[in-house]
Amino acid sequence: MTVTSTTNVKSYTGDGSTTSFPTTFAFQGTGSAAEIEVIERIIATGAETTKSYTTHYTVTGGSGSTGTVVAASAPANTVQWHIRRTTTQTQTTDYTTNDPFSADTHELALDRLAMVQQELSEKINRKFGVSETTTITNGELVDSPTDRAGQVLSFSADGQALEATLPIGNTKGNWAASTAYVVRDIVKDTSTNNIFIALTAHTSSGSQPLTSNTDSAKWFLLVDAASASTSQTAAASSATAAASSATAAASSASTASGHKDTATTKASEASSSATAAASSAASAAASADNFDDTYLGAKSSDPTVDNDGDALNAGDLYFNTSSNVLKVYTGSAWSVAAADTSTFVTSVDAASTATALAIALG
Repeated sequence: MTVTSTTNVKSYTGDGSTTSFPTTFAFQGTGSAAEIEVIERIIATGAETTKSYTTHYTVTGGSGSTGTVVAASAPANTVQWHIRRTTTQTQTTDYTTNDPFSADTHELALDRLAMVQQELSEKINRKFGVSETTTITNGELVDSPTDRAGQVLSFSADGQALEATLPIGNTKGNWAASTAYVVRDIVKDTSTNNIFIALTAHTSSGSQPLTSNTDSAKWFLLVDAASASTSQTAAASSATAAASSATAAASSASTASGHKDTATTKASEASSSATAAASSAASAAASADNFDDTYLGAKSSDPTVDNDGDALNAGDLYFNTSSNVLKVYTGSAWSVAAADTSTFVTSVDAASTATALAIALG
């Protein structure tokens, strides 16, 4: 035979009734010795299971020709069957000196080599790599397994080498004692409603508040809920007082035109209150701006500056609406802030993100 096709995988989606699945590619071996495998993939989850001969399927054809996989029971429409050629990677052809040359035996050996090469190429094409014009000076990890444990694979700052770096931790919810935290885990201090991010991996001890906890040096304050809430309340109260004073001054001026001094006093009080309101509003705006510079809101792609146009700082956060994940700035790059997104809002705009954070802050 010859090997004129590079196809070595055929996939089918079940329908609950079909049991015969042609391979469309030639393979060696027959029956239970057929050099193929059948992998069932659950469409919804991606979970894969290698099926067993006789228990789940049988095979007809082969021995250098195409064939058919016959299912013991029809696969449901919730799964796919991927039929793959798996040629044995051994060379068993033995030529004896002075024996007649066997063209068929030689051709079969060449066919097997071609099949193995195709199967290896198909596997290589599913691996990560770099393009032919990309330069990478070191594609190996040189640190020890102990050093790599619990870390993630990344590229060096110059993009020329692979390295293991600290992972982004999950959002852990409320802080709790005797809990193992990793670098960049995010927690809420329920005694103050402040939000913290872990600076080092540790098992927590002590009690809240975290600012005076025995592990306080291991946490970085992301959001000071009390400061933001106090400033906003003071601004609202001052604004209300200013409005009341201004109303009183206007009423006095209109009903007692002869009491100019009183009207002037009221107007002065209104002005003072307005000044206080402006000062409180400025304080609130500063607090809000500080928060705004840490949490940049919802965006469709990684920002390069904060909302004021200033440089990014390590610990800055934003919600990526394209991939529905929370991201944190490490000081040099944006990284996903949580491997488990089940606790995050999955469909947001800028307004709903702010509302979700306000609820989390109490």
